[in-house]
Amino acid sequence: MNFSATLHTNPVFDQIAQQADALGVSAYVIGGYVRDLILNRPSKDIDVVCLGSGIALADAVGKQLGVPVSVFQRFGTAMLKTPGGLEVEFVGARRESYRAESRKPIVEDGTLQDDQNRRDFTINTMGISLMRETYGDLVDPFGGLADLKRKIIRTPLAPDITFSDDPLRMMRGIRFAAQLNFDIEPDTFDAIVRMKDRIGIVSMERITDELNKIILAPTPSYGFKLLYHAGLLDLIFPEFVLLRGAEFVEGKGHKDNFYHTLQVLDNVVNRTNPAKAAPDRETELWLRWAAVLHDIAKPATKRFDQRVGWTFHGHEDLGARMVPTIFKKFKLPLNEKMKYVQKLVRLHLRPIALVKETITDSALRRLLVDAGNDLDGLMALCRADITSKNYEKVQKHLRSFGNVEQKLHDLEERDKLRNFQPVITGELIMETFGLPPSKEVGEIKTIIREAIIEGTIPNTLEGAMPFLLEEGKKRGLGINAESKSNILN
Repeated sequence: MNFSATLHTNPVFDQIAQQADALGVSAYVIGGYVRDLILNRPSKDIDVVCLGSGIALADAVGKQLGVPVSVFQRFGTAMLKTPGGLEVEFVGARRESYRAESRKPIVEDGTLQDDQNRRDFTINTMGISLMRETYGDLVDPFGGLADLKRKIIRTPLAPDITFSDDPLRMMRGIRFAAQLNFDIEPDTFDAIVRMKDRIGIVSMERITDELNKIILAPTPSYGFKLLYHAGLLDLIFPEFVLLRGAEFVEGKGHKDNFYHTLQVLDNVVNRTNPAKAAPDRETELWLRWAAVLHDIAKPATKRFDQRVGWTFHGHEDLGARMVPTIFKKFKLPLNEKMKYVQKLVRLHLRPIALVKETITDSALRRLLVDAGNDLDGLMALCRADITSKNYEKVQKHLRSFGNVEQKLHDLEERDKLRNFQPVITGELIMETFGLPPSKEVGEIKTIIREAIIEGTIPNTLEGAMPFLLEEGKKRGLGINAESKSNILN
């Protein structure tokens, strides 16, 4: 198979070929770019292997393109970014060997075959020649093209060797299966099961990077199920495995929260209007993490009540308290991204509780205030949380939930409560009554806030100031002279 016509559409390949010819070295584009080219998937990362110095070839191409080259001498690699935004990494062909206690290889110069041997899966071993005589020819010693057509993930060498050398490849195999909707070849999957304990030598940062890519896959539940059946999920995320199973007492059972959570995660992915709740890939990741963790505390809060059956009271609050610990373990950011996930986990039951026809505007206002700018993400999570094997039941609940969304929208349009801040501040309370910072100032501020949320007073100075003065009068507080003058004027 020859890809010369396709390569000619991107001038960088002709430029690499010209410089490789001038230097007298053989060069190939290899790995993920070739895989994605065949699958017609977009890709901006190009790996180029040459039989010689990858750094020298990168320098020559960089000079021709007029772009800077980043050199990583320690690894023998160099990288440049083309004017069109493609990232091209150059490396000399190499042979790798591993020590049992480390996934960092001992690297030596090697042949193209050595370089292909060291790669993780057959679909990532394919190369395309950039040499003049064979330009565009596919080099596929392990049948990667056939595996792409069969939708199979398979290792080029014996899988025990591949996974023992670099155990992260077990996670990568599952990640590729989830991203591409491929099957893992049986011998390869059996080797993951056998070698799963080797994941212990991999840093948590690398594990989390693969887990995030699984979470962002088109059907993340598929990746989680593979992780579970391989035994990896119990090693890297035991809190999630505890969700699995449905228990029955006196004929009363609860749903399997492991599979329910995976359904919620897929529902978030497949929601009707993803742009409304998550405008970018970064926010999308944290919304999906909220789906993963929304019921994480159910095993710890599970109780059986003779009258009502199984309960999980308080799982939303305990789950929110668990979020920082889980994020810390996975080396995820402990900033506003974690707080976003924590807020959604804490509030995920609130919108569903508002489905009743008799719900008050004050309850809706309180949710708007508590959710703030994260309301769209919260509503996407809650809509996804409506699951049942009964299709009609799901549709009925979704229609009712749609009514709640409309009420919230109408109320927000009227009262503008997102990012709500009471117009009566603590400073204004202290100035009005001549008070120092104190518990009483906080109490008055809370009373004002509640009155605004309940709709008793509007959130304006004209509407709220008389209420403040009346509250001060009840407490025997006098208005200081300067404030009195300002109020009268």
